[in-house]
Formats: sequence, C-alpha cells, structure tokens
Amino acid sequence: MGNTIDFSTNPVSFEINERCGLLIIDEVNGFCKVGAGNLAPLKANLQVENMIKETTNLAKLFNDKSMPIALFLDNHEDDRPEHPFPPHCIKGTGEEKIITELEWLIDSDALKIKKDCINGFIGSIDPINNENVFITWIKKHQIKTLIVTGICTDICVLDFVLTCMSAINHQIINPLNKVVVFSEACSTYHMDANDIQRLKLDESMIHDQETYHNIGLKIMQMRGAIITNKIKF
Repeated sequence: MGNTIDFSTNPVSFEINERCGLLIIDEVNGFCKVGAGNLAPLKANLQVENMIKETTNLAKLFNDKSMPIALFLDNHEDDRPEHPFPPHCIKGTGEEKIITELEWLIDSDALKIKKDCINGFIGSIDPINNENVFITWIKKHQIKTLIVTGICTDICVLDFVLTCMSAINHQIINPLNKVVVFSEACSTYHMDANDIQRLKLDESMIHDQETYHNIGLKIMQMRGAIITNKIKF
C-alpha cells in the first residue's frame, strides 16, 4: 500500500467534546471468531484482534460514562442469500452472536439492531411501521457526533457511513452532524485464491485485507467522515 492511503502510520487523534454516541457494527462470531463460519478468519488475525481490543476498551469507557451505545448484529434467515457472499451469520448457528468480549453489552442499555443486509442504516428500518430505529436513537439521545467501529471496513462499515453522510446532508438525522470512523477499531477479512476455491466463489472475490481496509477508510474520508486512529476523552 502507498502511504497516501495508509491510515496506520501517523497518529490522528479525535477528542470527544460534545454529545457523542458509539456504534459497533457486526462484531459477531461469524466475522470475528476463528473458524466460526465462511467469512470468519481461518486463523488468528492481528487486524481483527486489534479491532476487538480497541472496540472493547472504547465501549467500556462509553458505558462507564453512561454515554449511548448502539450495536448492529448481522442476522440472516437461511432462505435469504446475500449475493455474492457465501452463507453467513444465519439465525440459530451461533455465527450471529456477539463476540465473547462484548457479550456484557447484551444486558446493558445499548440499542441492539439485528440487521439482515449489508447496510445497517437500511437494516434499521422497521418494516412494520417504517420507523428507522437508528434515527430514533440519534434523536432520543441528541447525538451530535457518532464514533463508528466494526467490521468490515470496506463493506458494512463503508455502506453505513456513506448512507449516514447523505442522511446528514438531507437533514433527516438531526442533530447528528459528524461521523468519526475509529480506524484501529475497524477491520475487514482476507480471502485469497485458496479461500475462493474452497468456498466455490468467483475469482473476483479475492480480497486483500490491508488493501481493502485502507481503501474503505479513504472512501469514507473522501465522503466527509473523519478518520482517526486515536480517541481522547
């Protein structure tokens, strides 16, 4: 990777100084626990492990300060495939469960949103009454700054952040006006030629972890999100 899109080398801190909320995207077994599913790491992965550590530390700080936390939890019915990805996080398999390090949040006041699509902003729409429960959460807590963490940087995190930036411009998610992506608490997956053969996927699905992590961060930055690798209270 060229240094032009490497967000890991130079410290860029963000200081929380206004009403702030934390969003944790899809830190579930099926994406994070070794061997837990088709899109889980096959062996210990430093980027994923660092994401879990940084997310856990930040979540504890938010919880200790009684600041609002929301969780997106990937959760699919087995009859609803998500092309072009292989089956993942199917309800009842255990893949859809939050990782052990964050289990304590399930019994907390954190908002829990089970989503059945890549884009959590869309997944937050209650199809019965058309309410977007994520927007309702923002308004309830009068959140001005949203810290975003999770997996995958270039897929679910990216889709959510881009949609959220458009929602801010469209003035449907006031008072939110700032989205901050904590790069050290984000991660994506690695898939090489052997992996796609094992999963019977097209060659186009080859996915270099570090490359696409940084591409995801760069695109979000270009769309107006703040990218930081250090959070200060």
